[in-house]
Amino acid sequence: MPRHIRAQGLAMLIGVICGLVFYVIGLPLPWMLGPMIGLTVFSVAGAPVAGPDKLRPFVIPIIGVMLGSAIKPEIFSQMGGWAITLAVLPLYLAIASGLSFAVYRKMGRYDPVTAFYAAMPGGLNEMLILGGAAGGDERKIALAHAARVLLVILFVAVFFGLFLGVRSGANANSWIAVTDPSIVDYVLLISAAVIGLWIGQLLRLPAVPVFGPMIVSGIFHLVGWVEIAPPTVFIIIAQIVMGTIIGTRFIGATLSEIRRDLTLAAIGSGIMLAVAVGFALFTAWAADVTLSEAFLAFAPGGLTEMSLLTLAMDQDVAYVSTVHIIRITLVIAIAPAVFAALRNRLTSGSQ
Repeated sequence: MPRHIRAQGLAMLIGVICGLVFYVIGLPLPWMLGPMIGLTVFSVAGAPVAGPDKLRPFVIPIIGVMLGSAIKPEIFSQMGGWAITLAVLPLYLAIASGLSFAVYRKMGRYDPVTAFYAAMPGGLNEMLILGGAAGGDERKIALAHAARVLLVILFVAVFFGLFLGVRSGANANSWIAVTDPSIVDYVLLISAAVIGLWIGQLLRLPAVPVFGPMIVSGIFHLVGWVEIAPPTVFIIIAQIVMGTIIGTRFIGATLSEIRRDLTLAAIGSGIMLAVAVGFALFTAWAADVTLSEAFLAFAPGGLTEMSLLTLAMDQDVAYVSTVHIIRITLVIAIAPAVFAALRNRLTSGSQ
């Protein structure tokens, strides 16, 4: 068996075991946090593991279908609250990313390009591509975003469990068995993934693997063609895969790098989360949105990870996912132009 296959298999085995351990001892979000924390430790320790990145293209569309199944007709009566959230979203991005940039630039002594793209609350892959093209340090950018996602997920789990009293929604009463959907249901759910990918690529939608299937699945569920969500075991598998991938982002990093990058990410992410809490409090006060859902919408994690958290916490998936999709789209669309406009000032400030 090739070495990389063995390494990925070992990573998945560790992920499953850590998920089971977290589940047995009753920790929040065990199927994502367990693999994420376990693989982070094994990666830093130099264990022969590798991220199962080739599973991601198969898992992400499934997640999109899952998210779409949570879209209900009631969302149309709640869209008034969405307007306020989306109106203040650009201001949140400007404040959160500006403060985070100051952390990486002033405290971390990162060069302006690396600090800018490390601070942007966009997708890891997108920021890595844009930052690398602009001449930034891709390794530092990757570690910054991996650490941000890791710390945000940990904080969200603790915040929800201790302060909001919200626990994972996966219990015996909500469990969907593999035998629950009919053959027709399976055909429609699989079709939602395939058609969603095709339409998303055709229309060049942001975050195609998750957004396309989510839209088609949402339409199928809204019109009543299918009324059941994918089996719960697929949600668990998706969380294990995503947690394992996040944990293995730290492969090859030295302890000094981890210490430095985690410290900077902890400070930067902490500031972002504090700003997110402030905007969530305002949104919950000004709109018909609960504090837990508003906080999930503003929390600066990855789209897929935050959507999975929302689903696991039994919160409004349509609202939270839509806000994150728009957030990432705005960052991808605006970040290069903003950096180009500020480049001379940032560069002159570093000399």
